[in-house]
Amino acid sequence: MKQRIFMYLFVFTLLLVVFQYASAKRIIEDRNIKLNTAKTKVKRLADSIKILNEEIIKQSHFNLERNEDAISYFEKDGYDVSALIPMIKDEIYSTNEVSGQHPVVPYASSEGRKILINTVKLLNHKWIVADFSDGEYWGEVFVTYFVNNDKTIEFNTVESFLYPFD
Repeated sequence: MKQRIFMYLFVFTLLLVVFQYASAKRIIEDRNIKLNTAKTKVKRLADSIKILNEEIIKQSHFNLERNEDAISYFEKDGYDVSALIPMIKDEIYSTNEVSGQHPVVPYASSEGRKILINTVKLLNHKWIVADFSDGEYWGEVFVTYFVNNDKTIEFNTVESFLYPFD
């Protein structure tokens, strides 16, 4: 009788070990599949990030903050470019506060509205592209600028256009 109990215990233990082995093997295979899927996704996302970074570099070619020649133009005159860029943007945005005809945008606003410059992009040490709108009409303007010795900024509108209104 004692031998049968030990034999049943041995068979039960053997079944338990086989069950544990099969269960652990299935869990490990499942985790390996998830790990491989995650690795594939990480590789794909890393490739996407690389492509997007290259696109950002290509798109920011005409950008004062990345143009070494334009930065050196201001630095040779003793300007701190990191402080100068926000100053130029603030100055062109402050033209929105002028009453009457906008000093940079050569178009009149419609029906008592005010034309405002919305977005500004400094292309280099001499050029700015900005978009403007009065809420109904919108367009873009190409502006040259010059920083005077007394840190005032002069703007000169070179070209502008209004988008057609449908």
